[in-house]
Amino acid sequence: MLQPKKTKFRKMHKMPPKGNTKRGDQLAFGSFGLKALQGAWVTDRQIEAARVALTRHMQRKGQAWIRIFPDKPITRKPAEVRMGKGKGAPEFWSAVVKPGRILFEIEGIPMAEAQAAFRLAGHKLPITTKFVVRREYVETAAE
Repeated sequence: MLQPKKTKFRKMHKMPPKGNTKRGDQLAFGSFGLKALQGAWVTDRQIEAARVALTRHMQRKGQAWIRIFPDKPITRKPAEVRMGKGKGAPEFWSAVVKPGRILFEIEGIPMAEAQAAFRLAGHKLPITTKFVVRREYVETAAE
């Protein structure tokens, strides 16, 4: 699973993902991308499940990039514990995703195959997503 090697603090405030993304809303590496239409916390397991679905469908063709990283620790208190006595222990890591953020990018496969791969990956995520294409993309016969 993805998680930071080291953090300054063990625990973090919750802070709901409000507003639109300020960066990461344009394709930077590939010709095709998966864009978030909603805001949510996407866990490390969900990112990994989407990545596996994406790369399995691509069958080792092309290249994929993950544009989000889970750097927010989410804490939970154990079941049946009374109120008070401090904040719970970190349970998992999540990435804060705001609407408009590019989640994944791929390059080197045909558009129809990329669309199918992103449809599978989008089903693994807790938010609605959209398939985006680079503006200057031209479909070639070689792909």
